[in-house]
Amino acid sequence: MQQLPQPPEETSDVSVNLNEQLHKYLIHWKWIVAGVLLSLSIAYIYLRYEVPQYGTTTTILIKDDKKGGITEMDAFNDLFILGAKKSNLENEIEILKSRTLSQNVVRQLQLQVTYYTEGRILSPELYAKSPIEVYFTDAASNYKQKDTSFYYKPLDKDSFELLDVANDKAKTYRYTDTIPTTLGPIQIIKNNKKSTNEGSILIRFKTITAVANSFKNRLQVDNLGKNTNILQLTLVDPLPEKGSDFLNALVVQFNEDALADKNLVAKNTQEFINERLDIITEELTVVEKSAETFKKDNRLTDLISDAGLNLETSSSYEKAIVENEKDIRVVDFMQAALKKNTYEETLPTNIIPSESSGSSDIQVYNQLVLERKKLLQSTSATHPSIVNYNQQLEGLKNIITESLQNLKSTLQITRAELAKQGQKYNSKVSEVPTLDRKYRSIDRQQNIKEALYLYLRQKQEETAISLAVTSPKAKILDSPYRVGKVSPQSQKIYLIALVLGLLIPIGILYIINLFDTKIHTRHDVEKALSIPYLGDIPTSEEENAVITSESRSGIAESFRIVLTNLEFMLAHVQEKRAKTIFVTSTIPKEGKTFISVNLASTLASYGKKVVLVGMDLRHPKIEQYIKLTNTTGVSNYLSSEKITLEAIQYKQEGYADFWVMPSGIIPPNPAELLNSKKITTLFDTLKEQYDYIIVDTAPVSLVTDTLLISKYADVVLYIIRANYLKKYSLDVPKSMSKQEKLPNMAVLLNGTDPIRSYGYGYGYGGYGYGVEEEQKSWFKRLFTK
Repeated sequence: MQQLPQPPEETSDVSVNLNEQLHKYLIHWKWIVAGVLLSLSIAYIYLRYEVPQYGTTTTILIKDDKKGGITEMDAFNDLFILGAKKSNLENEIEILKSRTLSQNVVRQLQLQVTYYTEGRILSPELYAKSPIEVYFTDAASNYKQKDTSFYYKPLDKDSFELLDVANDKAKTYRYTDTIPTTLGPIQIIKNNKKSTNEGSILIRFKTITAVANSFKNRLQVDNLGKNTNILQLTLVDPLPEKGSDFLNALVVQFNEDALADKNLVAKNTQEFINERLDIITEELTVVEKSAETFKKDNRLTDLISDAGLNLETSSSYEKAIVENEKDIRVVDFMQAALKKNTYEETLPTNIIPSESSGSSDIQVYNQLVLERKKLLQSTSATHPSIVNYNQQLEGLKNIITESLQNLKSTLQITRAELAKQGQKYNSKVSEVPTLDRKYRSIDRQQNIKEALYLYLRQKQEETAISLAVTSPKAKILDSPYRVGKVSPQSQKIYLIALVLGLLIPIGILYIINLFDTKIHTRHDVEKALSIPYLGDIPTSEEENAVITSESRSGIAESFRIVLTNLEFMLAHVQEKRAKTIFVTSTIPKEGKTFISVNLASTLASYGKKVVLVGMDLRHPKIEQYIKLTNTTGVSNYLSSEKITLEAIQYKQEGYADFWVMPSGIIPPNPAELLNSKKITTLFDTLKEQYDYIIVDTAPVSLVTDTLLISKYADVVLYIIRANYLKKYSLDVPKSMSKQEKLPNMAVLLNGTDPIRSYGYGYGYGGYGYGVEEEQKSWFKRLFTK
C-alpha cells in the first residue's frame, strides 16, 4: 500500500515539543496581555498611594573597653586567670538593636505620639510640623500600654474640639485645660510658630513597646570591616527628619547606658578593693610580728650566713677525723708488719707521720737489717757478729713496737676530741632546715600579703581614675544623613508586576492544560496513534453546512486537501470499481456524518459519480444535512424483499452525479440486517455503478455494526473530534488498528481550532482563497480564541 506523504520532520523532538508548549500559551496572548496590563495598573495604583520610605544613616566608632573603662574582672586581668577582655563588637551591635534601648529613645523623643493631617486617601504625618504638642501631666501615663486615637479640631485661638475615636464623643477644651483620657491626664499646647488655622489633626497614641519594636525592626546595624570598630546605623522611615532624630538619640542613649554601666562596675570594684585592703593590712601586720618573734627566739640575725659558717666548721672537723682515721690505720699496718718481721726484710719508712719518734728507730732498724743481710753472705747465722745483730734488732723492735703503740693511743684520743667537736657543729647544721622551713613559711606569707597589698593599692588608684573618666563609648563619625528613597522601588515593583502579570495567566493556563484530557491538535493524535493522518477539518460556524462546487471557505479547502491525501490511501483499488470509504468514530457527535456528507459533496463537485450510504441504522443523521422527500432507505431494503436497490437511491439536486441512500427506518435488529447476504449484493452493485462510495457508519466503541461490514471498505476514515474526545478514548482506534479489525485505517481530526493547531493549520485564505464569513468587530476578535 502506498504511504501517505508525511510533513517534514523537525530538526529535533526537543524543539518541536518546546514550540508546541509555547504555542499553547501564545494562542492566548490576549489574556496574557490583559493580565500584564492589569498587574501594571495595580502596581501604578500601589506606587501612587504607598507612603515612600526613606533611609537615614550614620557611622559611629565603638571604643575599646580597655581604653574607655573597666569591667568587674578587668582590674584583675594581670592575674592571667580570665585573660584580658576587649570590646565584643557583636555584643555592641545587639545592644544597639535591643528593644530596651529603642524604648528609651521612644520615651525620650515622645515618638509614641504621632500627628496626622487628613487627606482624601492618605494621611501624612506632621512630626515636627505639627501645630500642637501633647504632654502627659502624670509621668505614669507615659508608660501605659494602650492604643488610643483622638481627632483635634481648632475652634479659635483659645479653644479646640477633641473627639475620642473609641467613644465617638467630642468635647470642647481650652489650651490651658488638663484633659482626662483613658491614658491619663494630658494637655494640648500650641506651637507658637504654627498657625491656628489648621484643619483637623489625628492624634494617635501607641504603646511604647509597639513603637520601639517597629523602630527596632527597621534599624540595621552593619560592621564596615572585619578589623575595624566602625558601625553603620541605617533606619528606614517615611520621615527622614524623624530617622535622623532617632539615630542621634540612639547613640546618645547608648553612650549614657555604657557610661552608667561602667561607673556602676567601677564603684562596685572600688568597694571590693577597699574591703580587701582592710583585711590584707590586718593580715600583713600579724605576719610581720610573727617573723620578728621567730628571729628573737632562735637568736638569728641572718639565717643563711649563720648556717653557712656552721656548715664550714663542721666540714673541717670531718676532714680532720678522716685524716686521723688514716693515721690509725697506718699504725695498725706497721704493727702487723713489725710483728711478722724476721730481720730479713726492711720496714716501710714513709707511711707513718714524720713527727713520730718511731720514724728514726725504723731507719736504724732498717740499716741493721741491711748490714746483717750483707754479713750473712760471707758467714753463717751462728757467727757472733750475726748473733750481735740479732740482739740489736730485737731491742729496736721492742722500742719501735712501744712507739707505735704510744702513737696509736695519741691518735685515738685526738679522734675522740675531733668527733665531739664535729658533732657539736653537725647538730647546729641539722637544725638549719627546720629553722629555714619555719622561717620560709613565715616569710612566704609575708611576701604574699605584701604583694596583695601593693596590688590592691595600685588597682584602687586605677579605679579612682576610671571613675573620673567620662569619655563616650561611641563616637559619631558621620552625622545622620538621608541616603534616598528605599521603598517602594518603582522599577522593582513594575518588574514584579510584569512578572506576575505573565506568570499568573500562564500559570492558570498551565493548570487548565494540566487537567485537560481532551484531544486538541494533530500532535495529540500522532503522539498516541501510528495510524496515517489525513488532515484537519476546522470548526464551522454554520451548522449542518454542505460544501458545493462554488464553496471557497476554509472548510471547503480543508476537505479538498483531505481528499488529495485520501487518494494516496486508495491507490491500491482496482480501476473501474468504486472506491469505498467508510467513515466512523469512537463515540457519537464527533461529526462523522458531517464529514461523510461533505466528502461526498466535494467529490461530486469534482464531477465524480458518488453515492452517500447511511449505514448508521441506529442513529441516522444524514437527513439533517440533505433534504429528502422519501426516507425509505437501507434498513428498508435489507429487511424487505420487495424494495429494490434502485428505489432507495435519491439524486441530490445541484450536482451532476451525487446520490444519497438514507438509513431508512430504525430497525429493531440492525446487527442482523448488516450481517445479511443482501449487504454483499448492495456493495457489489454499488461498486459497479459509482466512482466513490461514502459510507456513514455507526461509532465503533458502542456497537459492532461497523465491524460487521468493514470488509467492504477500501479505506476506513476514523473521525476524531478535537476539543471533545478524551485522550484515553484513543485506545479504541489504537486497538482496532493493532488487531486489524478495520482495514486501511486513516485518521481525520474534525472541529480543530486553526489558531490552536500550531504547525498544522493552513489558515483561511492562506493560498489566496476567499473567506465566506462575516467580518467580526474588533472587540469580538480581541476576545475570541
